[in-house]
Amino acid sequence: MHAALPSKTIALVGVGHTNAHIVRMWRMHPLPDTRLVCISNFRKATYSGMLPGVLAGSYSPEEMTIDLVRLCQTAGAELIIDEVVGLNEQNNALLFRERPPIRFDALSIGVGSVPSFEGVEVHGDRERLLMIKPMQTFLKRLDKAVASHTREHTSLDIAIVGGGAGGTEVAFCLPQRLRTQYPQCQINVHLVYGTLLPGFCERTRERVKRRLEEAGVSHYPSQRAKRIESGQITTTDGSQISVDLTIWATRAMAPTLLNKFDLPKDERGFLETDATLKSTANAQVFAVGDTGTIRSESIAKAGVYAVRQGPVLWNNLQRSINGLALEEYKPQRSFLKLLNTGDGKAIGEYHGRSFDGTWAFRWKDHIDRKFMHMYQDYASPMMSVATSTDSPSDALATKMRCLGCGGKVGGSLLSRALANLDIQASPEVLVGLNAPDDAAILKLAGDHPITVTTDFFASPISDHYLAGRIAALNALSDVWTMGARPVAALAIAILPFGPERAQEQVLTELMAGSVQELDAAGATLVGGHTIEGPRTSFGFTIVADQHRHPTTKADARADQLLVLTKPLGSGVLLAAHMQSKCTAGSMKALERTLLQSNQPAAESALSAGASALTDVTGFGLAGHLLEMLTASQLSAELELASIPLIFGVDELLSEGIESTLAPANRHVEVAIDVAPAHHASSPYLALFDPQTNGGILYSIDASRFVPVAGHHVIGRTTLPGEDGPRIRPI
Repeated sequence: MHAALPSKTIALVGVGHTNAHIVRMWRMHPLPDTRLVCISNFRKATYSGMLPGVLAGSYSPEEMTIDLVRLCQTAGAELIIDEVVGLNEQNNALLFRERPPIRFDALSIGVGSVPSFEGVEVHGDRERLLMIKPMQTFLKRLDKAVASHTREHTSLDIAIVGGGAGGTEVAFCLPQRLRTQYPQCQINVHLVYGTLLPGFCERTRERVKRRLEEAGVSHYPSQRAKRIESGQITTTDGSQISVDLTIWATRAMAPTLLNKFDLPKDERGFLETDATLKSTANAQVFAVGDTGTIRSESIAKAGVYAVRQGPVLWNNLQRSINGLALEEYKPQRSFLKLLNTGDGKAIGEYHGRSFDGTWAFRWKDHIDRKFMHMYQDYASPMMSVATSTDSPSDALATKMRCLGCGGKVGGSLLSRALANLDIQASPEVLVGLNAPDDAAILKLAGDHPITVTTDFFASPISDHYLAGRIAALNALSDVWTMGARPVAALAIAILPFGPERAQEQVLTELMAGSVQELDAAGATLVGGHTIEGPRTSFGFTIVADQHRHPTTKADARADQLLVLTKPLGSGVLLAAHMQSKCTAGSMKALERTLLQSNQPAAESALSAGASALTDVTGFGLAGHLLEMLTASQLSAELELASIPLIFGVDELLSEGIESTLAPANRHVEVAIDVAPAHHASSPYLALFDPQTNGGILYSIDASRFVPVAGHHVIGRTTLPGEDGPRIRPI
């Protein structure tokens, strides 16, 4: 049986406390015939409850971070990193700036809140005014601002504006971080607020005031900030506070994104819902956490409510897509409140009783770590892996096969199959299988020969729009290395079986992404062919004008530099991603590489006088280099230490992770003279890693080479020995 496209779609905008619960539940109980799509501006989510602890040095930044790339992959959910710009209510579709709309059967919006600047004038240097949100970038922005100031000053005055739980905890914990990082700097912290800890009892407020004074934090009660300008805060009573940096942590207001949704809102701009968390105007739209305000309820914007909404939302999303009655969320009237004081202690309150001590921090630490543990387990329950006890045929059937260019058949298999054919020569074929290159060149009617190539693969990522862009760039790369100008493209598409609406969505996303890259390359989509099949596969036949003399693999000369224009490792990272082991940081670096066009690199190499060019794709750097050397009757020395790797590849290779095509690519090892010391090194292992839309490899005289950002000299061509072309890693 073949997997079919699901007929229903649940979309999550933002993956905060509530929506993250949906991803976690999906991992354990995915809904049948349903697609879960998670949309976020970031590949990581941060847990606000642990930020003060990170500032105090109790936790590392990683301990408060949820890796959405790994979480969604292990759950079988799709993750889209993009900006939502609107909502089409008539079609129940999310709108994006560039990619096509995504239709949904149920939508949960959980994009949090932002601090309010209502009634405040802001002037001067905004780099000295930091909002805690987005929390994913707060530490980086904070460190940059503090480092900039302390380069020229020996004291630092920081004001935290806002007396809620967040602002108060930052005032307690931030000095610990700064005094550790800058021990020679005098750190002064000021807490400015209109009301201290609204919603807390008076005994807790008194404890906090006393502890703030003991910690040396200057606090200004009943003095809301009225004017912010470089070096000074003016409060509502006319007081002026000299500051070097201001951290804004005032009451919650709605993010600007919600203004783009034509749905009912409360007076602060949050989406209005009924008790089921559903919008009061759209039965398919839910608003959760800070994003939603329940009509007729008066509850604070606090993470504890967002967490408690998770199970109700999970049930109601299922009920919604199945046309069943929804259940109501009943917010708790009292809950445990714990404030990290940055010294291994915490101040707490429960049912009106106030307390503090180290035991209170241990309690908070236990709660926070338990919560994070639920979302930092990235082991994939659906992964099937071949074992050493499997027979070769069982292992081949069982092991997950890599996609992208890692899904190609091995080079030796292809060569053997072609050798069995009697292919007739043609005077119109200038470059064909008699001397295989990146593309074929035909001499037909007209002034210039035409160059033709075909390239397609099973989509290696779940984001079809990005997959379309990658497929187009991968196919275009072959003609750029020949020095040709792409003119036209014919699409090749295999769509999984499923409802017509779902197939249309996939094809639209694929084509929209590819047309974006074809347009940028000056090529026109002129047709193609689409069929149904077991999995999404996509690519193009590219037709190009060979307006200049072609640069082929056979044109390299001895004693030339070998230059590589992209780092290696896409096959390793895609294999790791299938196992939920590709981190958010590595995925970001991988996507940057996959979406990098080879056109500028090819044009730069050709204008500098490169002799031979090829792109590094499915057969890996070693395979494609050996093709060049064989065609040019040369050998080469490779400087392994100079071969660039994509972020995270080194660690994954050391763990034994590789593409399923890598073993087949090692058939070229018979032509490699490798020293034992290099055999297990990451750069050597990466030589056989299949690349999807990999970089350009070119040879050029040292006197003509002009250093260009991203162009890495990795070796040199040499004369061949008696045993023919060889590769010698050094």
